[in-house]
Amino acid sequence: MTFAQLFRSDGFWRNVRAMILKEALQLRRDRVTLATMITVPLMQLTLFGYAINTTPHDLPTAVLLQETSDVGRSIVAALENTKYFKVTQRVHSVDEFDHLLASGKVLFGVEIPAGFERALRRGDKPALLVAADATDPVAAGSALGSLAQVVQTALRNDRAIPDIGAMPFEIRAHARYNPAAETQLNIVPGLLGTILTMTMLIFTSLSVTRETERGTMESLLSMPITPLEIMLGKILPYVLIGFFQATLIVGAGLVLFQVPIVGNVFLLAFLTTLFIATNLAMGYTFSTLAENQLQAVQMSMMTFLPSMLLSGFLFPYAGMPVWAQYLGEIFPLTHFIRIARAVMLKGSNLIDLHYDALMLFILMLIAMGVAVTRFRRTLD
Repeated sequence: MTFAQLFRSDGFWRNVRAMILKEALQLRRDRVTLATMITVPLMQLTLFGYAINTTPHDLPTAVLLQETSDVGRSIVAALENTKYFKVTQRVHSVDEFDHLLASGKVLFGVEIPAGFERALRRGDKPALLVAADATDPVAAGSALGSLAQVVQTALRNDRAIPDIGAMPFEIRAHARYNPAAETQLNIVPGLLGTILTMTMLIFTSLSVTRETERGTMESLLSMPITPLEIMLGKILPYVLIGFFQATLIVGAGLVLFQVPIVGNVFLLAFLTTLFIATNLAMGYTFSTLAENQLQAVQMSMMTFLPSMLLSGFLFPYAGMPVWAQYLGEIFPLTHFIRIARAVMLKGSNLIDLHYDALMLFILMLIAMGVAVTRFRRTLD
């Protein structure tokens, strides 16, 4: 029978309809796959359409006023009215100023020195001091470019300033931690967390489902071993693998891209291990929820995609809407990227990073608790 005859025969179409019905029924039963096909496009549309912004606005800014003057208040008001800066902190010392930048609570610091207004009125062209956290060059670049115009507009409204046709002041901008705005310094610490997230989630998400599909889970259950002991036994070997991966990535960053480690390398190693354990606990949780290995991988990818988009790795975190920032806080990658960039580029210590370290620990405990509970409930 030729292909044309087969194509026109009634049996051919009957068999095709039977296969279509079979696949439709199987897809309806496989709810995780169906949910992935529906939710992933919607998730991408929502995140790219609303949450992702390559021209960030409302960037957190600290202001240090060394004098109380009308000009100083005009400059602060102009910063608050612009779409780029959002004054979230008013500090009283340089040390407090530096701490906020090192901890990542603000991305910009504007210092109006003592005698600024008097020098301005005399025409001495005083200096306005600006410090920017340049670990994310995209977030810092556009805002720094608009700063001069913002301040000049603010002074134009002050009638006591005689002539501001020419720039009446000097802006001394210091791009801290990445003064040359090198992309590698921003990307490599982010890649450290992104690669570990992808590999650790997938490795452990397959652990329980692989045992179930191979039929070896019954042997495990017949042994005098608790679900917690099974989970720790499966997770701990991957901690060593993840730490080896992290060592390779950091070493390659040092050798190939000259990415420095300004901070304590042991602190970076400790917090990286905590991050690896958190991702492994989440992956193990997926393995207890999934019915097969395909579902486990799908759950991992559904978590990895928004994690990568909302963590600040690809797009400035501070430029996202508030609801997207709150959503990004539930992903370990968000906190680890802050930690990696802060330790490697800023030299931040554990006190500066206590919030992100604590969040990683809490997320790890939650994932472990869900995994142990789910393991008991599904396998008893």
